Amino acid sequence: MREPFEIKQEIDRLTERRSEVLHLLSEGYTTTLAGEHQELEERIAGLWDEHRHARVATRFGDRDRIIERARHEERLSRAA
Repeated sequence: MREPFEIKQEIDRLTERRSEVLHLLSEGYTTTLAGEHQELEERIAGLWDEHRHARVATRFGDRDRIIERARHEERLSRAA
């Protein structure tokens, strides 16, 4: 998994490109630019999801390990 700052750098780069594409679209609509804009929007949304997951993993640890601990605690509470 990539570090949150690496993901944020890519988000910033794509956001800048999105800004350029929107400016070009304001000057005149083309399906090519509209398609690129849609792809950028989807990629940026995916990167924000990845960024959130990376921050959680950094703070709390691996997802599988968290689930394993939760199941272990649940078994202990049922046994008590």
